[in-house]
Amino acid sequence: MNNLIMPVKFLRVRVDTVSALRRVIRFVVSFSWALFFVALPGRSQTIPSEQKRITLEELQQMALQTNPTFRQSAANIQAAEGRKKQSGSYPNPTVGYQGEQIRGGAFHGGEQGFFVQQDIVLGGKLDLNRKIFDQELKQAETEAEEQKLRVVTNVRMSYTQALAAQQTLELRQNLSKLADDAVETSHQLANVGQADAPDVLESEVEAQQAQLAVTMAEQNQQRVWRALAAVVGNPRLPLMKVEGKLEDTPTVNADELVEKIVNESPAVRIAELGVKRAEAASARAKREPIPDLQLRGGMQQNGELLANGRAVGLQGFAGVGVRIPIFDRNQGNIAAAKADEERAKREVERVKLVLRERAASVVQNYTFSQTAVERYKNQMIPRAQKAYEMYAKKYREMAAAYPQVLIAQRTVMQLEVSYITALENFATSSLSLQSYLLTDGLEAPSQPGGIDRPVREVNMPFQMSTSSQ
Repeated sequence: MNNLIMPVKFLRVRVDTVSALRRVIRFVVSFSWALFFVALPGRSQTIPSEQKRITLEELQQMALQTNPTFRQSAANIQAAEGRKKQSGSYPNPTVGYQGEQIRGGAFHGGEQGFFVQQDIVLGGKLDLNRKIFDQELKQAETEAEEQKLRVVTNVRMSYTQALAAQQTLELRQNLSKLADDAVETSHQLANVGQADAPDVLESEVEAQQAQLAVTMAEQNQQRVWRALAAVVGNPRLPLMKVEGKLEDTPTVNADELVEKIVNESPAVRIAELGVKRAEAASARAKREPIPDLQLRGGMQQNGELLANGRAVGLQGFAGVGVRIPIFDRNQGNIAAAKADEERAKREVERVKLVLRERAASVVQNYTFSQTAVERYKNQMIPRAQKAYEMYAKKYREMAAAYPQVLIAQRTVMQLEVSYITALENFATSSLSLQSYLLTDGLEAPSQPGGIDRPVREVNMPFQMSTSSQ
């Protein structure tokens, strides 16, 4: 009888031990799932960091104070003001010495004295000069407004990219930690026979991929921050946490913004001012054949002796002259001015077409990213999350294999990262449309009187490949 009882007792002890191990395993696995849910961004609060924080307003103020292109714009305005002032200045008089028959010969004659010569500008040419450079001054002022918009938009766009890079890094770090916990759990399950060697290897590969993704996210954050620091004019700005939410981007009417860009962009206004400048230059060229009046007068001492033996003495002289436009009637310059006027008119059309062309790709990116954001947020991520929870529940009930849980976990991870990328694209495209496509804050402002480059660069987000993540 005792021999029969002993195996039964041993079997009972073994069953109790296996049940206890299962309870421990289930507790570890459940704790891992709970940790994953907490780690997902947007689902709960992340652990606060002691890293210094900075806001968008602080970055914009910093850029307005230190970005060098503002001083360039101010210098362009000063130069245009100087040229306008100079163009309306009256020509300086000429003062000189005049002498004839200085030795006088046997009569001890000779005439020596001074003269003053002044050119009188006729035909309103000075007023037309001022009109030409007045348009240049307005161009420089409009260019300064445009440059401010460029810098502010570039800062906002770089801030958005930095915020996206920061959130992506936080997600990658949380997922990497979870992957490491999954490796440990897999080893524990393998020790009690609840997981096979392929399951353990799969979890280790997932952990290594998560670590590589963290490295890529860190490098991307450094790249974005260096670009942001350059735009604000402080390349030594230390890396900080940026405050804000990508989800706060408002929805805009893309078609209305395109028409606003084409009709109200500072680039279009600069081109239209170029037309007025060309018209003033053409009018000035037509007035050039009108001759200026040349006045000349002075006093001189005449040493020629009269009959009474006395010298003639002090005498005055005067002269008036004009240059007769017989051969040179400024025909070539008039023709060139007309050609410049025609080119300026066509430039307005070209700028509008360039803006419309560039806006097409931005609108496409905006529309697609808006659709992607909505689908990620309302359809794909909730469904992937639900599928993951179902697999996790089945696994806790020992009704699903661990690789299925890993695949579901990876799907949620990739969707979360893609969601952040879509939010970044949506925000940057919206900013580009709202700022007339002016996004390059480090390009030098155009010189007054020159051809403005309406869209020098469109700053779109740097796309990182997620195939290995």
